[in-house]
Amino acid sequence: MRILLPIDGSELALHEVRFAIRLVQDGLRADFLLTNVQEPASLYEMVVVPDPQALGTISHDAGEHLLQEACRLLDAHGLAYETEIVTGDPVQALVELIERQQCELVVMGDRNPSPLLGALQGSVAHSLAHAAPVPVLLVKAPVNDSADAQTDMQGAEG
Repeated sequence: MRILLPIDGSELALHEVRFAIRLVQDGLRADFLLTNVQEPASLYEMVVVPDPQALGTISHDAGEHLLQEACRLLDAHGLAYETEIVTGDPVQALVELIERQQCELVVMGDRNPSPLLGALQGSVAHSLAHAAPVPVLLVKAPVNDSADAQTDMQGAEG
């Protein structure tokens, strides 16, 4: 099974990678496609760096940098993966990548606790869940342990 893991460099994205690793440890046979979606260059960026090839290189390098920690996690577990940096609208770019790379599942983090809130805020995860031609597994953000929650409450009181 080929699993797409969209990575934005956040801790939530690394949480989704750890979840996917657990799936394999529990017996799922899979390889992974790690991807980062870069936004197209802005008008300002095109004026400052008028060379399209240089802009492409900068964008690609930024995406590679954001994938590094996820690659380290998969390497540490000896799991097979490929990486790909794409540019464009995140949902459209991911759907095209799913089809081109023949992914069978997407595992991605979900920042919004409510599907309605995600739909109202334009969540990439919820939009992709509706647009993708394959199942999309949304991994909830980890809940802080009680010690972290106590520290957060004490900070709010002070």
